[in-house]
Amino acid sequence: MIDIPTAWWAHYAGDAVAWAGAALAARWQHRRWPAQAHGLSKVTSPSYFVALALGAVAGAWIFGSANSLRSLAAAPSHSIAGALVGGIAAVEAWKWRHGIRHSTGGAFALPIAVGIAIGRLGCFFSGIDDYTHGTARTLPWAVDLGDGIGRHPVQLYESAAMAGFAAACARARIAGRAWACEHAFHALVIFYAAQRFAWEFLKPYPPVFGPFNSFHLLMVGLAAYGIAWWKRGNGAGARY
Repeated sequence: MIDIPTAWWAHYAGDAVAWAGAALAARWQHRRWPAQAHGLSKVTSPSYFVALALGAVAGAWIFGSANSLRSLAAAPSHSIAGALVGGIAAVEAWKWRHGIRHSTGGAFALPIAVGIAIGRLGCFFSGIDDYTHGTARTLPWAVDLGDGIGRHPVQLYESAAMAGFAAACARARIAGRAWACEHAFHALVIFYAAQRFAWEFLKPYPPVFGPFNSFHLLMVGLAAYGIAWWKRGNGAGARY
């Protein structure tokens, strides 16, 4: 078992560094492919980003609390998975109202992946109180987050998975791969949902249907959304 130093402020520090990392990824992307940012600005307005922010905040707290209030934590909480779902729902509603029928998420794929990869490190070093820890296991790489119990380091699993996606996405975009140029956001959504679905089996969250917790069900819906949009947009050209 590996002892991990933890601190309550690590989550906030992780969030700050995650936002900074996402901003740097967005800046690098903008400098390399400015047409993408210009294309997005032509079809959106400030209200698009207001809807995105409000949807993400609402989704984070609604879906996070829906899970934590049923658990041992029994307290409101927020979730990156909920933020992603809430942001998507709000943007899709905004697009529907403004008559936009194509994807506008391509520019967000890399920054989101980088942000999650970094942010999960903050969750990890926050320890048990963050309530993102794994189930108890006697594994060589099990970690003690302050309660003397060895656990799956699920935060590190997710961080590594999303860092791998970010690297693959950036490399594919540079190489001009179709999936990264036309379906980067859809790929992000599908990959995030798949890996998160897997890690949920390693968390002590209460089930809602068979062995599945609320995030399992949320990830099924998220993956279905990504797959549907991918099929809908095949052959339609670059996406903003």
